[in-house]
Amino acid sequence: MTRQCVQCDKYKNRRSFSSNQWAKGEDSSRCTTCVCGVFGCNKCDKIFRDRNSLKMHMQVHRAKNVACPVCGDRRFGAGANAVMHVERGHCRGCKGRDSARRHIYEFASCQSAMRPFMAYAPQLLYGGYSCGSVPNFPYRCPQCYMSYQQLSQLMQHQYQKHSNNDMLTF
Repeated sequence: MTRQCVQCDKYKNRRSFSSNQWAKGEDSSRCTTCVCGVFGCNKCDKIFRDRNSLKMHMQVHRAKNVACPVCGDRRFGAGANAVMHVERGHCRGCKGRDSARRHIYEFASCQSAMRPFMAYAPQLLYGGYSCGSVPNFPYRCPQCYMSYQQLSQLMQHQYQKHSNNDMLTF
């Protein structure tokens, strides 16, 4: 059994309509695509059901010109991806995840632009390096006060929720 959508004028089967829309009858039913909306990528023509999915997908099309702050590899589309590369222990400049996490924390602690994003004021030794271990959730969003264990998580949050893509520059 098919029915014509009053918005897009396409004939579609019963599964293309919600039960609520189907119950409205032939003269006022809209298909789920028209009700929910469709968000299309203007670069590759992929279609997404919501704006957030499209926004996440658009990261695929970014230029890969961001360098790793430790090893200098220039192959990342965003600073968050470069930081994640270090945090996961994939960077040749750091040995292991714990060492990488400490390097990132020390790097972020020394950046004046990062002060609003630090959950705790880092304690410094003479020479400018933090002493002790990295706190469990050292990073915090100054807009909504969410705490993060990894700097890359905070950077992704800043980009997705607050449209801030210039938290750190490498």
